Amino acid sequence: MKGIHWTAAVLLGLFATLAHAQSGAGLIFPPLSSGKALPGTQRDNHASTLVELKNGDVMVAWFGGTREGAPDVKIYGARLHNGVWSRPVVLASADGVACWNPVLFHTRDGRLWLYYKYGTHPSTWKGARKWSDDEGRRWSKVEYLPDGILGPIKDKPLVLPDGTIVSGSSVENGKWNAWIERSTDNGKTWTKFGPITVPASEDVPSAAALAAARQKQGPAVDGVHTKVYPPSKTTVGIIQPSVVWMGGKHLRFFARSRTRAAQIAVADSWDDGRTWTQAHFIDLPNPNSGIDAVRLRDGRIVLAFNDSYNERTPLNLAVSRDGEHFRIFKTLEDGPGQYSYPAIIQASNGDILVTYSWRRESIKFVRLPLREVPQ
Repeated sequence: MKGIHWTAAVLLGLFATLAHAQSGAGLIFPPLSSGKALPGTQRDNHASTLVELKNGDVMVAWFGGTREGAPDVKIYGARLHNGVWSRPVVLASADGVACWNPVLFHTRDGRLWLYYKYGTHPSTWKGARKWSDDEGRRWSKVEYLPDGILGPIKDKPLVLPDGTIVSGSSVENGKWNAWIERSTDNGKTWTKFGPITVPASEDVPSAAALAAARQKQGPAVDGVHTKVYPPSKTTVGIIQPSVVWMGGKHLRFFARSRTRAAQIAVADSWDDGRTWTQAHFIDLPNPNSGIDAVRLRDGRIVLAFNDSYNERTPLNLAVSRDGEHFRIFKTLEDGPGQYSYPAIIQASNGDILVTYSWRRESIKFVRLPLREVPQ
């Protein structure tokens, strides 16, 4: 009997290992520090985006170069097919300036879009895009967005059933402000609403935020430093909204904040994204780091974020029924270093798909079965 139980356990382990491998989970490409990096691998890789393609493949894009903002930073991409990631390729570049924050998504007509930013600094960058009608095998020439329109700034936009695109945007010029860019013609023309921010009168730090503001960077653990991002001394604002549908004409966005409270901010629209309330905080910390959210087809909302007031570790998943109160149910990373800027979608089979910056050295992919998201 012991032999039978041992054999069954081994088989289950083998099946689990095989399923994990077929899912594509893990680093999309080996980092330079691994000693196994592919030719052309960049030192700094950050700000990933992902989309499920029509055949079930997954495409991921990110920016990479010597350092964030350097003139050599380009948009790279890779495709997951039959459990194997393709070699990263350049999807977009700019003439002598950095590219930033790619966003992949389909419009209702089935066209695949790649939006990104280019420029020397977020305070002055501009928006650009490409499109593909064959699921990313070939791309159009670059199209430049009109002045004042940046496109989805970090996270995927919400595409409503009638095809309307509701895109979270923001500016980082002195004060940080969130905006909503909205299009009813697949991106040919846009209207804007904003600025949206958190009133300074509501920016009251908790005891935990005050303690985090005093924390200094600690020693390296296993040779890896964890950079500290202390809460702001003043209310700078919010950026990078992730928009979800709440039912009816109610939309909500979740935003990164650079504030004294160091918490995630939310704002609401009751007219399909045409107008928005000012933002307020929910009871989740934010160490001035990007987040993302997705509404599952059963109505639950899953949020990917750093559960810290001043460090970009750990990286967690939390679930909510009302978009206001969340329960953490999964820790993706909790080691030293930076695990940040998550992107999250729900696949056609119900799985939760996540990518994020792994120590700024590579991009990591996670596939989570829907059954692992608690009710």
